[in-house]
Amino acid sequence: MTMSTLQTNDLRARVEHALQTSVGPALDLDGGGIEVLDVTDGVVRIRMENVCNGCPSTIMTVIMGLEQELCRLVPEVAYIEAVY
Repeated sequence: MTMSTLQTNDLRARVEHALQTSVGPALDLDGGGIEVLDVTDGVVRIRMENVCNGCPSTIMTVIMGLEQELCRLVPEVAYIEAVY
């Protein structure tokens, strides 16, 4: 395993931990969830489940809030990319 692979795995683990412990519980209360698909070069690709389906403005608000909190907790994160 290369150093780059170790750093990527560590970053993904920190992203998943931050989402599970900081922002995930709030989404869980509303019946939603987040799945981390990939973390590469500071880009976090996520799939959101049951979060205001069919309401693009609400989804964008949720993503922007997640991104702000995630960037605060894990400074290596540049942005979130939601995949549907």
